[in-house]
Amino acid sequence: MLDVHPPHESMHGWRDFFLHLTTITIGLLIALSLEGMVEWQHRRHLVHDAEAGLHAEIKGNAQNMDATLADLHKRQDILKHDVYVLNYIATNGKYPEDKHMQVDFQIVGFESVGWKTAQSTGALSYMPYDLAQDYSSIYSQQDLLTGAEQQAARDSVLAIGPFLNQPNDSAPPSREQAQSIIEKIEVLQGQLILVNSFMEGLSSNYKQFLAAHPS
Repeated sequence: MLDVHPPHESMHGWRDFFLHLTTITIGLLIALSLEGMVEWQHRRHLVHDAEAGLHAEIKGNAQNMDATLADLHKRQDILKHDVYVLNYIATNGKYPEDKHMQVDFQIVGFESVGWKTAQSTGALSYMPYDLAQDYSSIYSQQDLLTGAEQQAARDSVLAIGPFLNQPNDSAPPSREQAQSIIEKIEVLQGQLILVNSFMEGLSSNYKQFLAAHPS
């Protein structure tokens, strides 16, 4: 808050009046300039801290993407074998020689604390527009991928449901049961294609961003 005080001594003529007015004006300009510099410095630190946090967060999220994609492809191959086993059962009424089956899915977690903090503090509004758009694109992709993973996890639960109460040495499912399970696994396979697409897109976006903004 800026305080303006009246003169302590009486003024004698217009000369003293304008001198006092000029002094007040200069003082106000200096005070406003100092206040603006303090605010500018605060915003500068806010943006710097936000960018550092976001860069570190994106770098951390990107570190294991290649391994995560490889694991996803492995699970997709396992599901193909599961469908083979079930198709064999549906055709022959018994297990094939390699009857091992596995249906599971693991959700990959992505950190987003830095993004939420930058939004809540208003730091994004002080960043260059293109940079803010880059951050927004990355974190929007993360949200899409997380949603697709959550759906895949639900599809996995539905696919393994028929096996939950069967002992390991039980007889194979009936032809009708095998066909029903195949349909559920095929839904999961379709969902994993979507997960794979989102994951590859996000991985590419990570690499482009980090190449354009090295630490």
